[in-house]
Amino acid sequence: LHDGERFGLQDIHDHGLLLRTEFVKRPGGMHGGDWSWRVTARVEGAGSPTALLSLFFYVATDGQGVLQPHLEDGTRLAAVTGTSEELGDFKITFLRPTTDSGEDVVYSSYHYLDAWSPGLHRLTDVVRSSLSSHFVFTPPGGPRQRFVAVDAFRGLPGAAEAPRSRVLLHQVTLRLPARVEVTFESGSVRERRAALAGPVLTAELARHQAAFEQRFEDTFGLEQKGFPPAQRRFAQAALSNMLGGMGYFHGHSLVQSPLHERPVPYAESSLFTAVPSRSFFPRGFLWDEGFHQLLLARWDAELSREVIAHWFDLMNAEGWIPREQILGEEARAKVPPEFVVQRSDVANPPTLFLALQRLLGAAPLPYLRRLFPRLRAWYEWYNSTQAGPLPYTFRWRGRDPDPERFLNPKTLASGLDDYPRASHPSADERHLDLRCWMALASQVLAEAAERLGEAAEPYRHTQRALSDNELLERLHWAEELGAFADFGNHSRAVGLRREAVRAAPGRPPPAPRTVRVVHEAPRLRFVGALGYVSLFPLLLQLLRPDSPRLGAVLDAMRDERRLWTPFGLRSLARDSPLYMQRNTEHDPPYWRGSVWVNINYLALQALHGYAKRPGPHRLRAEQMYGELRHNLISNLYRQYAESGYLWEHYSDSTGGGQGSHPFTGWSALVVLAMAEDY
Repeated sequence: LHDGERFGLQDIHDHGLLLRTEFVKRPGGMHGGDWSWRVTARVEGAGSPTALLSLFFYVATDGQGVLQPHLEDGTRLAAVTGTSEELGDFKITFLRPTTDSGEDVVYSSYHYLDAWSPGLHRLTDVVRSSLSSHFVFTPPGGPRQRFVAVDAFRGLPGAAEAPRSRVLLHQVTLRLPARVEVTFESGSVRERRAALAGPVLTAELARHQAAFEQRFEDTFGLEQKGFPPAQRRFAQAALSNMLGGMGYFHGHSLVQSPLHERPVPYAESSLFTAVPSRSFFPRGFLWDEGFHQLLLARWDAELSREVIAHWFDLMNAEGWIPREQILGEEARAKVPPEFVVQRSDVANPPTLFLALQRLLGAAPLPYLRRLFPRLRAWYEWYNSTQAGPLPYTFRWRGRDPDPERFLNPKTLASGLDDYPRASHPSADERHLDLRCWMALASQVLAEAAERLGEAAEPYRHTQRALSDNELLERLHWAEELGAFADFGNHSRAVGLRREAVRAAPGRPPPAPRTVRVVHEAPRLRFVGALGYVSLFPLLLQLLRPDSPRLGAVLDAMRDERRLWTPFGLRSLARDSPLYMQRNTEHDPPYWRGSVWVNINYLALQALHGYAKRPGPHRLRAEQMYGELRHNLISNLYRQYAESGYLWEHYSDSTGGGQGSHPFTGWSALVVLAMAEDY
């Protein structure tokens, strides 16, 4: 559980060990107040009751601030006092371990490390280089047991790096069960009630947990909807993990501009944001964030507005926002080098407009007034840099420039990465999904302008043009596919082939490489791929309720040979040429068949909308809505119950979780699906 502000609780199950971590904050003073953290460790299942456990508590600075250790008996780090610009003066206290009932632990061993690190991203390396295995746990009257503990810092391997972060580490080694508490006390709190520890901490944790559960039910109403306790706990965990994954990042991106030969550092920036996955994608992603804020805005609209403001403060003078926020060395350490540089001519789906559509009605006018110039600049940047070859068409820039390497050159800008586009990238492409995103953006700009008394008609005019069903059909309806589609220079016959590479004289032959082969010359035509892109006119509800094309789209969605599965809508139809095809020998399918929660949520939102509007497809939309909602929720819960995780995407054949995990970014939208909150 995590309320996003003052309270958190998590259970970690680790091969016979149950670790529960809990924290609670107590506001006060000028720097955020006090907080306390409790770690409880127990044996569970087949775990050994005589096993030793070492807990490591890190305290570190990030290039500024002062830390002063306070030792007891030369080895136990009892407290750390310090000061920093953000926190002022503070004191961190490591209380002696106790049992669950609060009695002192009979025996424990303490170790302490004081070292320097090149940065927070190297803390684990510093600790690893300081470990030694010659220590012995010697409880009175009990068996002796060897264990690993920090000793002396021996330096890091590789080239020497300048020290930036002071690292203090408190290690406590003990037998289970045991409990350890850590308190943080702010120096600017002048009047402090009883210390936030022991029974006082227990009472505060219980009070905050009860308040969270009541607020969750008041917000989402899952008990009222009949969900059993286990599924309600699943939904609480999904929301809490998104809230618990929020972070504050500072640093600069590396940006490649068409005007410069080499990448240059972007302006130093700060970002408060949610992240897709704490373990695999611990940074901000532009198109993910719009989906994150759909859920967070429902839980805490003020928090959501703050995050959105941070994102728009990253905008440059032209109106561009980097799509991936790799701020600082710690973030950069988690990213492969080829993905670090951001290109200033490459976009990302403007999904923040999805969240703004929800927030506009109740957003304070002063907030909207500050935000509106940035919204307008962002919108104009898309119109000026991502325009297509014809009026009211759009084209993602930045498709992969190496056509020989990929079965279908990727379009990372679209967020759909390897989803099939025209086989031969060109300036003639018309991308359907971007056109639909711009229709949504035009609508939100118009609504914001109307609230502020600004000129809204230019945005309304563009919205009407981009929502014009006849124009949409002329530009994007593929009669031979029976669906909406992209248009471009496309070959329907491409494949991958292993190509032998000649060896240089006297050299062993190099490994063969895989290259693309084209069996049919490309020509300008619609792209024969039925999948998520084909659904965008429905997903963003641009189709009129009486449109005959709406019926065809619903047919394709509900066809089990194409997009429908027992687990949600698959991303690419089974009869599409590139269904589940690798893009290179090292690049497995990604958006070529798997079930993705963010697009399924948009589908539920759209079906729910069409089911409420008069038209010939209303009853069918209502029926499909109920079936799709059941399929999506039941599979995500089943996979969570089996694995303990929400996943990045799900198999369209088994429903099994795939990709990175835990992935409590947009997969947490299952909470809104359960609440039927659209």
